[in-house]
Amino acid sequence: MDVAVFWVLAVLAVAGAVMVFRFDSMARATFSLLASLLCVGGLVALLGLDYLGIVIVLMMTIEMAIMAVFMVMYMMNPAGLVPMTMIHNKKGAAVVCGLVFALLAAGILLAPWPARRGKAPADPTMELGMSLMGPQMLTMMTLGMALFATIVATVVLATRRGRYDRFGDDLRARRADDPVRGGVGR
Repeated sequence: MDVAVFWVLAVLAVAGAVMVFRFDSMARATFSLLASLLCVGGLVALLGLDYLGIVIVLMMTIEMAIMAVFMVMYMMNPAGLVPMTMIHNKKGAAVVCGLVFALLAAGILLAPWPARRGKAPADPTMELGMSLMGPQMLTMMTLGMALFATIVATVVLATRRGRYDRFGDDLRARRADDPVRGGVGR
């Protein structure tokens, strides 16, 4: 079962990555890249590194959502949906990509892979965290929570009105007390 899931995720990841260059809009390319990276996160989790897989999924989802929002706000074409080319120098890029792919595939197939020494750790996630962060793991976890709290606080403080402002303290007002155009309330 795991082998079948691995191959499905691998094929979908590669297909999503290819579609990034096939779509003719930035928005579609962004969501295609997101699909590819979600499959990569699933592959990492399937390899027994659940924490790292979940981090990849969360990080890429947030990153691609922010990218899509900024495209809608700042691109000249609406929502990045106007057709445009995603590749410049198509022939040169295709040659470089083909050569790099062939080189990496040859490296995978021809490299002398070392045999496993010892046994797998009881908790591979903990071992990975310790090798990535070392003794700074607690610092990074605390920093992550502080950043998350800052994001939530920023959103809360940036929102002027909530549901209680619109429909009253008991939420039973018939009509919302929303401001009309020009910033003047009713």
